[in-house]
Amino acid sequence: MVAKKQTFEASMTALEEIVRKLEQGDASLEEAIALYQQGMTLSKQCHEQLQVAEQQLVAVVNEDGTTQPFATDGEN
Repeated sequence: MVAKKQTFEASMTALEEIVRKLEQGDASLEEAIALYQQGMTLSKQCHEQLQVAEQQLVAVVNEDGTTQPFATDGEN
């Protein structure tokens, strides 16, 4: 069973292990389906965690604690 909200690194390690097992081709059909489902869940969690991290990186925190989008020199 896949743990909910584990760290990004732990999710990636588990996903890599699933990929390795599937690439070996030794799993039964039922096991391969279960591994695939776990992998898709982990992939979704990683994607969501990356989106959150991206949102945090593109926001600038002002002195009063409010945030605003980060703008480069070429943006208005």
